[in-house]
Amino acid sequence: MNPRDRRVGFVFQHYALFRHMTVFENVAFGLRVCPRKHRPSKQAIREKVFELLRLVQLDTFWGRYPAQLSGGQRQRVALARVLAVQPKVLLLDEPFGALDAKVRKELQRWLRRLHDEIHVTSVFVTHDQEEALELADRVVVLREGKVEQVGTPDEIYDKPSSPFVFSFIGESSVLPVRIEHGKVWLDERPLDLAAGEFPNGPAQLYLRPHDVDVVRDEPGAIPGVVSMLRRHGGSRRVELEVGDRRDRIEIELPPDFSQGLKSRIAVLPRRWRLYA
Repeated sequence: MNPRDRRVGFVFQHYALFRHMTVFENVAFGLRVCPRKHRPSKQAIREKVFELLRLVQLDTFWGRYPAQLSGGQRQRVALARVLAVQPKVLLLDEPFGALDAKVRKELQRWLRRLHDEIHVTSVFVTHDQEEALELADRVVVLREGKVEQVGTPDEIYDKPSSPFVFSFIGESSVLPVRIEHGKVWLDERPLDLAAGEFPNGPAQLYLRPHDVDVVRDEPGAIPGVVSMLRRHGGSRRVELEVGDRRDRIEIELPPDFSQGLKSRIAVLPRRWRLYA
């Protein structure tokens, strides 16, 4: 099948706009090169282009050249150019990779709203895990070209099928533990965590910074020594040294956490996963 007949739209990471063409001409390009029997009239092309420019909120920029636009505006022009030919499938190859964090966030929200409006099947490639969870209806996690897990954002984040998915999607810490008759042990200390039917033997305990509570240092808790403190947005990140091997885990606490370096605290995860 000839590529131009496949109706597959492609949005590149670095826009790939025609620098010598205006915004209007870039968006109109795909319509103007259609086979003659399928090519719209000049008036129809003009109406379609301005319809798309209004959709991507750039209708007042129609006469500008790419060099006169910001990165976020260029990427929206690139998307409008692809949508002009009414693709059945839209492929986006890290389209926000070249943009700064604030612009990325704005375009993520904009693209999600746009997708809900136009309902075109889209495959979005990204190395930004938060971006994937925020944009996707379904997430495919790849590792070295092989599929690790497929699921909704909630399934991928809350029920990761492997240690790789757990550590790749979101932040995490891991502790080497052992399982004995349904009980989790850290060194010679039993933890207040049920292993269920997990087999006896060594295991890896995975947990996330925000899924941990500070508790009294009682049997069943994980005691540790504060080795690092830092502000993290609206919270405080605390790194603890735990266990005989002084393994390090990171937890998230309120910003008014007052204990300093070398102080001792105990924690217990609310949610965790065990892997062999």
